[in-house]
Amino acid sequence: MIEEFLKDVDDGLSADEKSIPSKYFYDKKGDELFVEIMHLPEYYVTNAEYEIFKNQTKDIVDSLNLQKDTYFELIEFGAGDGLKTVELLRFLDNENYNFDYIPIDISQNALNSIKARFEKSIPNVSVKPMLGDYFKVLKLLNNSKDKKVVLFLGSNIGNMDDEMATSFIYKLGSYLNPKDEILLGVDLIKPESIVLPAYNDKQGVTKEFNLNLLRRMNRELEANFQINNFSHQPEYSEVTGIVESFLVSNVEQSVSIKKLNKSFDFKKGEKIHTEISRKYNDNIIQEIISKTDLKVSSKLSDSKGYFTDYILIKEKH
Repeated sequence: MIEEFLKDVDDGLSADEKSIPSKYFYDKKGDELFVEIMHLPEYYVTNAEYEIFKNQTKDIVDSLNLQKDTYFELIEFGAGDGLKTVELLRFLDNENYNFDYIPIDISQNALNSIKARFEKSIPNVSVKPMLGDYFKVLKLLNNSKDKKVVLFLGSNIGNMDDEMATSFIYKLGSYLNPKDEILLGVDLIKPESIVLPAYNDKQGVTKEFNLNLLRRMNRELEANFQINNFSHQPEYSEVTGIVESFLVSNVEQSVSIKKLNKSFDFKKGEKIHTEISRKYNDNIIQEIISKTDLKVSSKLSDSKGYFTDYILIKEKH
């Protein structure tokens, strides 16, 4: 893992337009900060999808064509704190559906946390956490012919550009059997006045989340980033529907990374691109799934029209 981290940082900071992959946000501190972000008043994303899961739980189950007498695997990519998922699991448990819940994550800390939480809040539900890359774990699960429902919530797909998202969904579909389904939660394109505060809250939690990337490099890669020399800067275009987050150098400076035995120069105002957060509409989703065997079978939205959970079903091999 450290070798991959070093390579990605080296490649990203050596480029003309500097960048670091957003996956490196998520160390232990990053996990904690992101859970905090999800509960901020400005961060409408969680509340909007939570409303769907809380108020339309039966509609979700009906749209997924789940049958009480047919076992299925409920697989979740990156479950976070499980706030939304627990509403669905509680309903399935109360109605005596036969299933295993399988959260997949690259963070053991996140899996331990969600298993402990669910064992306490919904003790009857079978929780089988699996550590690793989504597709490596899916490959292991692919041997069974049992029905699979994959949850990919929180608009996490929005952290990919459209080309990557198209490739991701194509690959995901290739691991599923006909009639298997994906519940894909996406944030919808909306005005800047609603979107931008979610990435630049008054308490400064999103700022700390972004700056934590520098602290992680200082700790794990023996870098000497001066945290106060960088600012958090999100940008959003209503036309493209894309939020981008940057760390901006406040001064001209040089930063050394001991484990790379290299230094990197920054001009005043130079940016490090750290994250993309794509917003969607029906046309964009249709384009992303256009080369797959998946089709939109249903969709559910919150009362404000901020967020949609699309249900995609695999039609054939």
